[in-house]
Amino acid sequence: MEKDNTPSLTVLRGLLRDELFESLFLAEGECGERAAAHAGKFLNELYSAGAESDALGYACNAILYDENAFSVCCANGKTPSDYLASAFARDVKLIADRIKRAAERFKEYFSAGKMAPLFDLSAGERPFIARVSDFYRRNGYGKFIKYRAFGYEDGKLVPVENPSPITLAELKGYAEEKAAIDSNITAFLKGLPFGNMLLYGDRGTGKSSTIHAMLNKYRCEGLRIIELNKQNMLDLPKVRQMLIGNPLKFIIFIDDLSLEENDAKISGLKAALEGSVSGNTENTMIVATSNRRHIVKENFSDRENSVHVNDSLQEQLSLSDRFGITVMFSSTDRAQYLEIVSSLCRDAGLQADERMLALAERWALVKGGRSPRRAKQFTDYAFACKKLNRKMDF
Repeated sequence: MEKDNTPSLTVLRGLLRDELFESLFLAEGECGERAAAHAGKFLNELYSAGAESDALGYACNAILYDENAFSVCCANGKTPSDYLASAFARDVKLIADRIKRAAERFKEYFSAGKMAPLFDLSAGERPFIARVSDFYRRNGYGKFIKYRAFGYEDGKLVPVENPSPITLAELKGYAEEKAAIDSNITAFLKGLPFGNMLLYGDRGTGKSSTIHAMLNKYRCEGLRIIELNKQNMLDLPKVRQMLIGNPLKFIIFIDDLSLEENDAKISGLKAALEGSVSGNTENTMIVATSNRRHIVKENFSDRENSVHVNDSLQEQLSLSDRFGITVMFSSTDRAQYLEIVSSLCRDAGLQADERMLALAERWALVKGGRSPRRAKQFTDYAFACKKLNRKMDF
């Protein structure tokens, strides 16, 4: 039977799912061909990860993003037991020692590098535990440290690898609307009373982009986003339950929301929105975008019964009014549209002369209307044409 050298890790045992660490721990204690095979696998994984010049740096990142009993305990604001804290410290030291020994043994193949200051144990276990505990308490744990945006699939939060990098500076116009959203999010992050938000208006006015830009602005202050599609909306309570105790703040984002009358999701959303202006330090805020002020849409035939119309209107209002803050992104008129085009042209190094603005207006007419999205599409097209020395033709 093959000898098992892996039980030495306890709290950080999840790292052994990484073949690099698995082969590192298997290599020690073996001899002959078996040791050589494990060592070869370790080096192969190290090279594949691009960590051959700083193996300890790779290990520190792996420890940082690992979701384990210690990191979760600290992130939830609890004090880990002495046993748990010591076990975590031993695991970190064990990983560092194994890598250093392997680097000495195979110094012609890779370099150990240095431990990150966060995981430096040179001053002793007590200051190390205090420093790391405080980090997790402020920054969350596991995937919430590494990622800022998540989707929701099959009852699980799924990290978004490449979220939108949009910034507020790239979004032109709507200064008052952005200020209202920014102020509410700031209150949310500071633990002050805040409101769940409904952003409504025509397509292409920048509702969703504004929320993504706010995420990018406030990521380092602990803001994260979870995008929930309409089909999963009944799982809202489950999503919130997953986040209880997490020190970070989460926007639960429902984009392009429009519900059919009598949709079961209406009652679920109503329940989630109860008490939308929160006086406590809850860590979730619901933000929805919609093309409709009242979210719920009716069929024309439903309006023929005047009694039904009144009941339906009350139903619509009772849903939309549960959002503490409503922000309207109105359509852009010609002057606003051309001002946005001019601003985007300046950012792109293009000359916003009369000819350019006339082409921008033509673009809007051909593409179906004026909006910030149309302005951005036109500017991107104009920039590409300039770089390719090609005439704009559409």
